[in-house]
Amino acid sequence: MTGKTLRYTVVLTKEQDGRFSVSVPSLPGCFTWGQTREEAIVHAKEAIQLYMETCSQDGIPIPKEDTPPSVVVEGPEPKLHKKQHA
Repeated sequence: MTGKTLRYTVVLTKEQDGRFSVSVPSLPGCFTWGQTREEAIVHAKEAIQLYMETCSQDGIPIPKEDTPPSVVVEGPEPKLHKKQHA
């Protein structure tokens, strides 16, 4: 490693049970989850670190992201409620 910090886009998806699943599009197969958004981000950082360590141990180049990193939070479509008139 060169000591340079690599940055990656992390996609957080709020699941129906309230947990957050996490994927890192630039790192194929890099997935994790957390009970809260904050926990999911901590787990994402750990998963990225493990991914990079595995690449390094296996002699595989660590993928770099071409676009500026961002955080994307996805969630289910909101349910539309019809107004009830009395």
